[in-house]
Parts: sequence; C-alpha cells; structure tokens
Amino acid sequence: MSIMDLIEKGKKNRQKKVREKVMKNVAIGAAIGTTIGAVAGVLFAPKSGKENREDIIKAARDLPEKAKEIVVMTKVKVQEAKDKIKEKQTEVVEELEV
Repeated sequence: MSIMDLIEKGKKNRQKKVREKVMKNVAIGAAIGTTIGAVAGVLFAPKSGKENREDIIKAARDLPEKAKEIVVMTKVKVQEAKDKIKEKQTEVVEELEV
C-alpha cells in the first residue's frame, strides 16, 4: 500500500465520520422540531387547559416512538446514500482501470 493510498484512506475515513455526525445531527434536529411543533400546536389550539395538558401528556408519551421512527428512516437514507456512493466509486475505479 503506497503513501497515497494511506492518505486517501485517511481522508475517506474523516469524510465518513463527518457524514455520520451530520446525519446524527439531522435526526436529532428532526426529533426536536417534531416535539416543538407538537407542543406549539397543542398550546395554540383553542382548548381548555385540562384538554391541553392531556394532549401534552399524550404527545410526550408518543415522542419516543416518533423519535425512533425518525432515527430508523434516517439510517435507511444514510445507508442508501452510502450504497449509491459505493456504487459510483466502483464505476469510477472501473473506468480508471480501463
């Protein structure tokens, strides 16, 4: 393995870590945004205080499941992107070898 290969491998590893961190932040942001939206919707709804409290409690109970769904969807999207990148990388390598 040449020095250029090692440099390229290190660069790819750093890029992978950055992409993973970005996707994690996107998932967290989506979960937070969903929560804030749900709470804001409940608070601004024309309901009594008791009904609002019940809605907030229900939303709080539903939050972990919604967050899990967002994480699963994000993981699927990340895997799809990784697969496409790997496929494109293979195509480029094959073109360069010809």
